[in-house]
Amino acid sequence: MTPNEIGFALLYIGVFLLIGKIIRVKWTLLQNLFLPSSIIGGFIALFLGPQVLGKFMPEDSFFSNGVMTESITEVWSALPGLMINVVFASLFLGAAIPKLKDIWHYAGPQLALGWSVGWGQYVVGITLAVLVLVPFFDLPAMSGALIEVAFEGGHGTAAGMASTFEELGFAEAFDLAIGLATIGVLSGVIFGIILINWGVRNKKTKVIEDVEDFSNLRKRGVMEYQNREPAGKMTLRPESIEPLSFHLSIVFIAILLGWLLLQGLIGLESITIGSDFMSYIPLFPLAMIGGIALQIFFSKKDKYNLVDRRMINRIQGLALDILILSAISTVSLDVIGEYLVPFVILAAAGIAWNLFGFLVLAPRMIPQYWFERGIGDFGQSMGVTATGLLLMRVVDPDNESPAFEAFGYKQLFYEPFLGGGFVTALSVPFIAQFGPWPTLIVAVAMTAIGIFFGLFYFGKKKTA
Repeated sequence: MTPNEIGFALLYIGVFLLIGKIIRVKWTLLQNLFLPSSIIGGFIALFLGPQVLGKFMPEDSFFSNGVMTESITEVWSALPGLMINVVFASLFLGAAIPKLKDIWHYAGPQLALGWSVGWGQYVVGITLAVLVLVPFFDLPAMSGALIEVAFEGGHGTAAGMASTFEELGFAEAFDLAIGLATIGVLSGVIFGIILINWGVRNKKTKVIEDVEDFSNLRKRGVMEYQNREPAGKMTLRPESIEPLSFHLSIVFIAILLGWLLLQGLIGLESITIGSDFMSYIPLFPLAMIGGIALQIFFSKKDKYNLVDRRMINRIQGLALDILILSAISTVSLDVIGEYLVPFVILAAAGIAWNLFGFLVLAPRMIPQYWFERGIGDFGQSMGVTATGLLLMRVVDPDNESPAFEAFGYKQLFYEPFLGGGFVTALSVPFIAQFGPWPTLIVAVAMTAIGIFFGLFYFGKKKTA
């Protein structure tokens, strides 16, 4: 593959992102669902690619591979596994680390809820695996981890686990996880909007009184003119270094630190106990540790406050858009069709458990503003953090409740473990090496701990 072919494949990303945005602006249904342009563009690329359009064309015709070339699909299939490292390396860069007292006060109930739902996804998935998927569909027990990998982790985590799935002999899990992640995001947005309408009508919300208050511009994804702010601060003078270049360098160094840490762990394990367990761990959770280490360094040594969080957010957002579009557009429909029944079972079970977490656990665990705060965890448990933020923005557009602050604090403790953290990364090789039952026992215990603290500690503080 030539550099020109790689470059052309990247140009195509821009084409389909723009197509997705145009469709979002023009189609009222998609506006009401608040679907991101990357998802819309990803589906358009999937339909115009070799798996849909190409199937209906003669093999020797110009469109036998759809509107894509083989080099484009090859490059795109590798992008999700690369972009997820950028997303996770950026999680804590430029973010102030709050005091533990503030974290506990605001994030405690959120953490208990997220912990219960996240570990519960393993309980539901592994139980389905040992009772249904393994005996009746001959799937590996590792399939029990797919709900958490895809729903809590989202497209990025699913893509980041691709090499792990392949090395463990379950390469089809990548396509199943990407498919489940897509179902999760779509269901998260659809069910989220339905729940918000239900919550407003039944006086469950405290901030918003009518979802019709959203302007047409907001539904189309266009920032109102009076609310427009700079995408980031110019913390350095461009004649010395372009600020965007500086922030990209910081993200890249965080990924490199993560890679060095991973190589060190693999080498240490090989020397000490002689196993290869660490070689199955993907890079992205270590990239997150690299980002945290850099942020601690800058917090102590950077007297000029050079790292701007908003600039980091733009880099993270770009990587996530590329990741989602390329992942959806290259998912194997043949694999999903082959495992359609297990796929539907996992998707239905995951959605049902997440709805249970929001409707039953959230109002009993979160003392105040349970709807505004719980809907964020519901969105995250269905797809990615961005989905949770989107739903919170719908019910609390002007940040009048503690939802955003509590959600952000919770991520400091939650992200390193679940939703793409170490637990997510280790779960699949752990099941492969030790079997489903030890993992299920751990998951049940962790879920019970989350529910206990949520109901009997934080829930007792409920005042309204």
